[in-house]
Amino acid sequence: MTFLAIDIGNTRLKWALHTAPHRDAPLLAQGAEFLENIDRLAEGDWAGLAPPQRMLGCAVAGDAVKRRVEEQMELWDVSAHWVVASSAEAGLTNGYDYPARLGSDRWVAMIGAWHRGLKQGAPRPLVVVMVGTAVTVDAIDTHGKFLGGLILPGHGIMLRALESGTAGLHVPTGNVCEFPTNTSDALTSGGTYAIAGAVERMVQHVRQHCRMEPRCIMTGGAGWKMAPSMSVPFELVDNLLFDGLLEIASYRLARAG
Repeated sequence: MTFLAIDIGNTRLKWALHTAPHRDAPLLAQGAEFLENIDRLAEGDWAGLAPPQRMLGCAVAGDAVKRRVEEQMELWDVSAHWVVASSAEAGLTNGYDYPARLGSDRWVAMIGAWHRGLKQGAPRPLVVVMVGTAVTVDAIDTHGKFLGGLILPGHGIMLRALESGTAGLHVPTGNVCEFPTNTSDALTSGGTYAIAGAVERMVQHVRQHCRMEPRCIMTGGAGWKMAPSMSVPFELVDNLLFDGLLEIASYRLARAG
């Protein structure tokens, strides 16, 4: 029962085809495409794939982009299913004031992180960080309850905001350093340390709330940029959302069967 997982972010679509909709299912193929090139998938990367029998995706880019993806999927006889955050799923409880308003990418990433943590031993609280166009820092307690999280701008948004709001300031490419002595380094270091500081603060909150040291798991296209500047121990996971989609698909299949 081949399974297609799709993650649509603000910039790119990533996909992975697995042999089955369950954790640890072997990977058959994977790829990524910028959103402006989605309409090429059916004649490009997807043309030679074994037809998936099930599909599950998460999308933050809006309904119009999802419709474009579904049009590309018409070369197969498979229905499109998209994750919407709910009050509980796959062992995780959603503590958001309005659960369905939680971003599906955050929900899927937390489910992937929770089950990843369970494989490593006894349940521990988690801080789940996604570093992309935006940055999210989410907290989960030892019982699998999402406590809440932070949203802040990613590197690019921070720099563009400063450029548009500050006369004579142009977005440069700088280095991260402890004591920046030029504008390029000051901007790059400031954005990086702002994100690292948000993660550190959330780790402190979770430590105090749960009275236990949390695991910190980081993912996202720009996660590697943050890695050298982090002040807390963390695990960098490339495909955390795919892990979450596989867990959700397996959970739903088990309930249906």
